[in-house]
Amino acid sequence: MTSDPIGQLASALDATGRVLASIGEDQWTCPTPCTEWTVSELAGHLVTGNALFASALGAQSPGAAVGAEGGIPDAYDQSAKELVEAFRQPGALDNSVAVPFGNVPGLAALHLRITEILVHGWDLARATGQAAWFPEALAEQELAFSQAKLSEIPAGRRPFAPPQPIADSAPAIDRLAACLGRQVTASTEGKP
Repeated sequence: MTSDPIGQLASALDATGRVLASIGEDQWTCPTPCTEWTVSELAGHLVTGNALFASALGAQSPGAAVGAEGGIPDAYDQSAKELVEAFRQPGALDNSVAVPFGNVPGLAALHLRITEILVHGWDLARATGQAAWFPEALAEQELAFSQAKLSEIPAGRRPFAPPQPIADSAPAIDRLAACLGRQVTASTEGKP
């Protein structure tokens, strides 16, 4: 794993991008572990989230447009490039960034985005039966970040369910998903 935080973001974006690129035409309407969203809606949420973070960092681009399901992987790729470029702007990791629950330093915003990209990538892989690969060391890092920061988020503002039990020996991506409220059973541990 690279020690460059923006390289870590790019790695997370790439892993989830591979999942999106492998979604079959008949899978866009499937339910996801995010019970309020289908595969298409969750993928659109990722594209929109990337654009919102890029905008919060001062990006001037219009953002990626989410059209028909087949165009979502392209829109995701475009939004991913814009997000990485926005984080590469001078001072982006040091400046304050507005997120849904307040202002945070740019580096914290980057970790929030990496975490969301990894977990929603996991959600999409689960929903579509993919054996996706997520960087173990990166998932471990974001699990530690999430565990340390959960207490700082007001209970009424948490965008996920309470942490769920999981074996300490489970892959880091599964433990991260469980930390953010996903049900990971023994029969599915390590299998997206």
